[in-house]
Amino acid sequence: MRSYDASSLAQLLPYPQREANKYTRGKLTLLVGSRTYPGAAGLAALASQRAGAGYSEVYVEDSVVSQLQIYHPSLVVKEWSAWDMTDEVASTAKRPHAYVVGSGFDSQDPFIAGITHRLLKRAQAPVLVDGGALKLMPARKIRDLCKRRYEKGFATVITPHGGEAKVMASVFALPTDDPEELSLTLSQAYGAITVLKGPDTYISDGDSTYRMEEGTAALSKAGTGDVLAGVIGAFMAQAMDPVDACVLGTTLHARSGVLAARDLGPISVCAEDVIQYLPQAIRALENERTVS
Repeated sequence: MRSYDASSLAQLLPYPQREANKYTRGKLTLLVGSRTYPGAAGLAALASQRAGAGYSEVYVEDSVVSQLQIYHPSLVVKEWSAWDMTDEVASTAKRPHAYVVGSGFDSQDPFIAGITHRLLKRAQAPVLVDGGALKLMPARKIRDLCKRRYEKGFATVITPHGGEAKVMASVFALPTDDPEELSLTLSQAYGAITVLKGPDTYISDGDSTYRMEEGTAALSKAGTGDVLAGVIGAFMAQAMDPVDACVLGTTLHARSGVLAARDLGPISVCAEDVIQYLPQAIRALENERTVS
């Protein structure tokens, strides 16, 4: 894996071209949220907008649609029943596109399990798997789909925290004591890029691993993982290399938390604050590009 410093990260920022439109700036489809966790959908989707996605569309349970439309009017919000994978495959060939699935999911819901399976089977674009959908990953059918995607050159990103990673590792009896080794072996086992979240976050493509050390305990609150999923998903939707998207996304997410904690104190920071401070983190990184 390539090395990253402030200058190289700044070079990754996806500046829009003068002739850009909302579709050329990247379409992110988010299959997220549930009746139990409707807020996860809003957090992931709003974060994706702040990270530059030109068109963020959210598919949620019917009962959540109106809540999300009120939460942020610029989001395109639809019921799960309106999701047509046939149209998705056709449009992906023409425009940059990526998917986020699982944030706020109830993994026990068979309908949600079906959505995850269908997406991994048919999507011809990068897919980030988060939250409740990660609990489905150890199933043989899902593992096989991820391997098939890898063979076809389609990136799958998994974003487990330590507990989720241990469950995923148990299927293969992988050692879990060393997070750096765990992120590497999970990537190899699942044919995915692993973002192993923790005090330090490890990003591995199965060949090498990058350690992101800029995190803060202020981020250890519910919802911050949904924000991260939206940020990384947005960068992938803008045709960024998936590993670069993971490194840039985790770094900016961490720096947003640091900036929020500086102003609000580490006790009071919540997921919404991380989104609010994301533009400041991006502008600070832009300055690194200017200096270099």
